[in-house]
Amino acid sequence: MRSRRLRPSPRPSPRKARTIALAAIAAVVAGVSLAGCERTVVVEPAQDAQNPDCADIMLRMPDEIAGEKSRTTSSQGTKAWGDPNIAVVRCGVTPPGPTTDQCVSVSSVDWISKASEEDDTWVFTSYGRTPAVEVLVNRKTESGNNVLAAISPALTAVKPEAKCVGAQDLDS
Repeated sequence: MRSRRLRPSPRPSPRKARTIALAAIAAVVAGVSLAGCERTVVVEPAQDAQNPDCADIMLRMPDEIAGEKSRTTSSQGTKAWGDPNIAVVRCGVTPPGPTTDQCVSVSSVDWISKASEEDDTWVFTSYGRTPAVEVLVNRKTESGNNVLAAISPALTAVKPEAKCVGAQDLDS
């Protein structure tokens, strides 16, 4: 009996070809999904985040601040920029009452300014507008002035009810 010598086939078996094709498709899908994937910023919604005025304010927020693009957030009435975050906004926080805290005006919007005692964050809360907006700014990565300059125009959608006043504004 003559022995036959098997030569390797130039084509893979149909089963092997299917496995290779599926692996290639899976690699492409994984690459595309990873390339388009960004981490969602988890942000606690404010108590009045469902206020219709918040929707108007949030739609007016910039897509970019200081070269940092906006990111997806986990809650209604919130927005964040940068990775790591340079700023996070929450609309619908409780409007602050009269205070002796520092107040700054940017683009005709008044903001109460406080440095967080827990970390390197500036906390700005809009003053005299309902709903109120809170902005957290990472002091190590961005200037609060730059962030407020970008965000304040969005708040002009809501008319002010009050303004910050200083000692110089009071009658003696």
